[in-house]
Amino acid sequence: MAQKYPIPSPEKFLALATTSVGCGPGGGTPMIAYVPHVRAPTPQLALTSLLAPSRVAVVDYRGHEVFCSYVLPTNPVTDYRTNTTGIQASDLQPGNALPWKEVQQRVAQLIRDRILVGHTLWQDLSVLGIPHPAVATRDVALYQPFRNALRSPNQVIGLQTLMWHLMRRRVQETHVCAMENARAALDLYRSHSEEWEATVARGQWPSFLPPSTFSRCYL
Repeated sequence: MAQKYPIPSPEKFLALATTSVGCGPGGGTPMIAYVPHVRAPTPQLALTSLLAPSRVAVVDYRGHEVFCSYVLPTNPVTDYRTNTTGIQASDLQPGNALPWKEVQQRVAQLIRDRILVGHTLWQDLSVLGIPHPAVATRDVALYQPFRNALRSPNQVIGLQTLMWHLMRRRVQETHVCAMENARAALDLYRSHSEEWEATVARGQWPSFLPPSTFSRCYL
């Protein structure tokens, strides 16, 4: 089939990932605390929101960091999830973290007109409170060939499992790190980028739809 759309250049891509601390009773509500960002020819990025990760990372196509910041909590933190995230109370103090609104604005500016790569991007966009065009996302959790390869076409597969089975690489062995996750998702995407983009260029969409309850996260 003839190509209908141009294949984007690597400079158009950013990878995004977030991790969370907990607020509310029992620390069950996730909240952004940290934002790492990867180098791209654009401004810096930061992410935070009420229902958001504790850390956010954004990297460019080559995995270079563009921006990295903790986010000041907007609600009292009841569970820093240190064993999982490595985040401690001192990381989320003024001087170490940026105000949530500033982080959100920087992230929105950074990802504007970019193609976002990630794993379960709907969760990242939801916690950041930033919608993004669905056609400008490349979510490795939704990519059909990856799910088919693991014989799980109808279920979301964890990043750790995808990385081990498809790239024989271990991630998240000590802590869930947003920067590591962003780079891992990017590496998964790049391993299939030619086939992925060729399919999109033909006017086809090689991915499943995200959960309908997160439709507000997409334009």
